[in-house]
Amino acid sequence: MKKNIEAVSSTVAGVAAVVALIIGLLIGGVALGPTLGGGPQVQTVFRTATVERTVTTTAAAGLTGEVQIGTLLCLSAVLSSYAENERVAMDLAAKEVNDFLQKAGAGFRIKLIHEDTACAPATAEEKIRSLYARGVRLIVGPMTSAEVRQIKGFADTNKILLISQSSTAPDLKIPGDYVFRFTTADDIQGPIGPRLAKLLGVTHFIYIWRGDAWGDGLHTVSTGEAKKLGLNLALELRYAPDKTEFSAEVSQLANTVKSLIGAGVAANKIMVEIVGFDEVVAFLTAANEYPELKQIRWFGSDGTAVTAAIFQDPAATQFAEQVKWINPLFFATTPDRKARVDAEVLRVLGRSPPDAYSYAAYSAVWAYALGLMATQKYDAEAVRAVLPMIAQEFLSLKLDDAGDLPYSDYILWVVKTVDGKPRWVEAGRYVYATNSFEWAEGFQP
Repeated sequence: MKKNIEAVSSTVAGVAAVVALIIGLLIGGVALGPTLGGGPQVQTVFRTATVERTVTTTAAAGLTGEVQIGTLLCLSAVLSSYAENERVAMDLAAKEVNDFLQKAGAGFRIKLIHEDTACAPATAEEKIRSLYARGVRLIVGPMTSAEVRQIKGFADTNKILLISQSSTAPDLKIPGDYVFRFTTADDIQGPIGPRLAKLLGVTHFIYIWRGDAWGDGLHTVSTGEAKKLGLNLALELRYAPDKTEFSAEVSQLANTVKSLIGAGVAANKIMVEIVGFDEVVAFLTAANEYPELKQIRWFGSDGTAVTAAIFQDPAATQFAEQVKWINPLFFATTPDRKARVDAEVLRVLGRSPPDAYSYAAYSAVWAYALGLMATQKYDAEAVRAVLPMIAQEFLSLKLDDAGDLPYSDYILWVVKTVDGKPRWVEAGRYVYATNSFEWAEGFQP
C-alpha cells in the first residue's frame, strides 16, 4: 500500500513540476489555457521542495519515441476557414510542446496527424476507424456535433479520447464518456439572440437553421427562450445541411417580412436569427436582393462568427455590414495565448483574428501533452482520468461533470470596413454572469 501511495504522489507531484517548468519557460507565469469570461483568474503556486524532489522521478519514467495525436478537421468543406485556423494553432502548440520536451530532456515527442472529415459524419467515422487501426488513441476534434454524435459510440467502446474544440450540442453533455469539449454547450449560447431581441424591443422573431445535430439543438434552446420572453415566432425555417442555394428560402423570408410590415409591424421590431456554417454566405448574397430584408435586424451564431468565407463574396459582405449582422462567439483565452495564436495565424494564413475555437484546439494539444507527461504512458484511459485536474489546475479550464466548459462570456462580432477593407470587429460582449450586454464605443445595435 505504501508503494502505491508513493506512486500516486509521485505522479501528481511530477505533473506539477512539469507544468511549473512550462509556465516558467514558455509564458512567464501566464496560464496556458483559457480563462472563462466573467470568472476569476487562477494562479497556481508550486513549492520549490516539491519541484526539486520530482524532476528526477519523472526523468526515469517510461514514455519514449514519437507519440501520435490525431485531429479531425473540416478542411475541405463548410468551416474550412475555421479548420485552417485551428490546424495552425495546433501546429504551434505541438512545436511549443516539443521544444519544451527537448529542453526537459524527455524521451518522447508528439506528432499531430491531421485528417480531413469535410464535416461529414460518415467520413468522420471512417477517419477515426483508420486512426484507431494505426494505434491513435488521443484525438482533437471532430469540429461538429453531428460528427461527434456519429463517432462517440466507437470512441467510447474502444477507449479513444476525444477533445472537441467546437462541438456545442446540448444533448452531447454526457458524464462519464470519452468526449471532452473545450467550449460551452448551446444551452449557454442559445438564449443570447432572443435576449438581445427582447432588449432591442423586437416583437417578431424569425429562426432559420441548418438541420443537423448542432442546428437542431440550438434551435430548440433559442426558440424555447424566445417563447419564454413572449416573442412572436413569425417563421421557423429548417434547411438541409448540404444545401448551397437559397433563392426559395430567401423568397419565403422576404414574403414573411413583407406581410409583417404590411400588417403594421415596424421593420426594427423584426429580427432574423440564422444559424449555419459557411453556406450562410450564399443566403446573405440572395438576401441582398430584397430591400425589405435590409431594414430588419439580423443575428447569427458561432458557426459564422469571424468566418473568412464571407469576404470571398462582396454582396454578402456588403449585406452583413449594412444590417449589422451580429454573431456571438464564446470567449475563453488568456491575453498571452491569444497573442501567440493570433500572430501565428496571421503569419501563416494572413488573416486575423482567428475563431475562438483555435484557442480551444491549441489548449487541447497542451492538455494531451500534460496528460502524457503526468501518466508517462500512451493510454487514453489514464489520460482521461487526469484530464479534468490538468484542465482545472494548470489550464484554468474548470470543466463540468460532462467534460464541457460550464459557462463563458460571448464576444459579439460584426463586419465593418476598416481602412478601406472589410473585416470582423468586436461590437460588444454578452456577459454571462450578469445576463447583460456591453457595447463597443460608437456601436449601436
